Amino acid sequence: MNSFPPRTATLLYELDKKLMVLLRDGRTLIGYLRSVDQYANLLLQQTVERIHVGKKFGDIPRGVFLVRGENVVLLGEIDALKEADQMFERVSIGDILALQKQEQDAKIEKAKSIERSLKRRGMRFPPDLVQDDFL
Repeated sequence: MNSFPPRTATLLYELDKKLMVLLRDGRTLIGYLRSVDQYANLLLQQTVERIHVGKKFGDIPRGVFLVRGENVVLLGEIDALKEADQMFERVSIGDILALQKQEQDAKIEKAKSIERSLKRRGMRFPPDLVQDDFL
């Protein structure tokens, strides 16, 4: 017989630990897990939203954050020793948001360029089947 707890009960072992949560919309949250329910809804405390652009990152403080379980893609414990020994450069919130906007604008411009190129050749640009709001 299996000795593991069923389903979301395994998240109980992660209570009061610092976790990284990757959401379905692409955002990354880091905070302390304070509560979890049968639907895998998570209550994070001292939460920050971490934004990565290239080798730079910035943290936006979010405080207490309730995450609906169906939006969680990946969840993992943060190792404090490895977090302190990062190869990424921390930048201010304003700087990381500006870098993120530049990156998003570049992706949009690239997609438009591809669409124009295909249109000149008489081909249609395939519709985005995923319909993600983030690029």
